[in-house]
Amino acid sequence: MYKKPYVIAEAGCNHMGQMEIAHDLINTAAIFCKADAIKFQKRCPRELLTPEQYNAPHPNPYNSFGKTYGEHREFLEFTVEQHAQLKQWCEEIGITYATSVWDMTSAKEIASLDPKFIKIPSACNNNFEMLEWLCDNYKGEIQISFGMTTHEEEKQIVALFEHKNRVKDLVVFSCTSGYPVSFKDVCLLEVTRLRETYGSEVKAIGFSGHHLGIAVDNVAYALGANYIERHYTLDRTWKGTDHAASLEPDGIRKLVRNLNAIYESLSYKSEEILPIERMQREKLKYREHVI
Repeated sequence: MYKKPYVIAEAGCNHMGQMEIAHDLINTAAIFCKADAIKFQKRCPRELLTPEQYNAPHPNPYNSFGKTYGEHREFLEFTVEQHAQLKQWCEEIGITYATSVWDMTSAKEIASLDPKFIKIPSACNNNFEMLEWLCDNYKGEIQISFGMTTHEEEKQIVALFEHKNRVKDLVVFSCTSGYPVSFKDVCLLEVTRLRETYGSEVKAIGFSGHHLGIAVDNVAYALGANYIERHYTLDRTWKGTDHAASLEPDGIRKLVRNLNAIYESLSYKSEEILPIERMQREKLKYREHVI
C-alpha cells in the first residue's frame, strides 16, 4: 500500500538573509505549489567552522554575502526569534514549517519552537551528541539524509534511534550529496535498498534530490520513498550556490501534481471489469459469432 506523497520544499538559505523573501517563499510554496512543508536551515557558524575556515574567503567570491566565508554564513542566518516568525507565517497560511539543524546550538534553538519535524543534513548525521540530545529532548519527527554516508554509518545511526526507542519517529532519506547531481549519480535503487533494509523499522523512507527536472522523483516515490524533498527557490538565477540546483515554483507545483496523480494510479483493479469499462466493452469488445 502506497502512502500519500509528502513533498518538502527545501528553501534552505535561498532567502538570501531577507525575511521578506522568506515570507514570499512560504506563501508561494503553500498557495501556488501546494507543498506539504517548507524547510529552512539553522547554523551557528562559529560553532561549525574553525577560525581558519571562518576567516578564509568564500571559495566562489561571486556568491559570497560577506568578506569572509564566516561573514557570508552569518549574513544568511536568521535568529531563533525570526524562525519563530517563519513558523507563525507557515501556520497562518497552512503549510508545515521545518528546519535543518547543523550543530548543537541550532538544534536546541529550533527544538524550543516545537516544529512538527527537524531535519539532520547528510553533513551532520555523524554528530551523535546532537542526535542523542534530540532523541532525549525533542519529541517530534526526526529526518536524516544519508548522503556521503557508509552503510556501516547508517547502521550506527539507526541503532542509536533503536537504543533511544525513537526509531518509529525516524525518516531516512536516500541522497547523493552534490549540487547539482548528474542522473548517473542519483542512484535511485538506493531507495529500494533503504526500504528493504530499514523499511520495517523506521517511520518512512524519503528521497532528497539535487538533480535537474522532476522525472526522477516520480520513480523514487514508486520505489517506496513517500517523502520527497527538493531544493526550492523563487529564481534560479539569484546569487548563491543552491539556486542553480533548486526548482522554481512551477517545478514544485508540477512535482506535487504529478506525485499525487501517481498516488491515485498505483493500485490494482478492484474488479476484473471496472464500471468505466462496461459501456466500452458493450460497444467495442469483439464478439465471436457462433455458427
